[in-house]
Amino acid sequence: MDYKIKSRIWIESENNVLLGEGRVKLLKAIEETGSLSKAAKSLNLSYKKAWHLIDSVNKTAKKPVTINSIGGKGGGGAELTDYGKSLITAFDDINKNCWNFLDQQLDKIKAL
Repeated sequence: MDYKIKSRIWIESENNVLLGEGRVKLLKAIEETGSLSKAAKSLNLSYKKAWHLIDSVNKTAKKPVTINSIGGKGGGGAELTDYGKSLITAFDDINKNCWNFLDQQLDKIKAL
């Protein structure tokens, strides 16, 4: 029999979500596209939903995670701050380590 552990992690501060899988995907899409609008479209999110997620991250984080420029003739844009990039790296590392730990714990069940 093949057993699997299912889990999702997220990081909160004072009951507000800072990072989770969805927010990290959105941040990565912003990094790739240079635009919140394009990032939202690539993830099949409405612009409004994406804006609320990023606004929530920025309000919960110690420092700004994104830098946004207002649209105009050349269009606006968004980019990650160095702090935002560091948060993604840290979250990915935590997530990977969590899965490695859970796989080790599952071995206890498999051994029974």
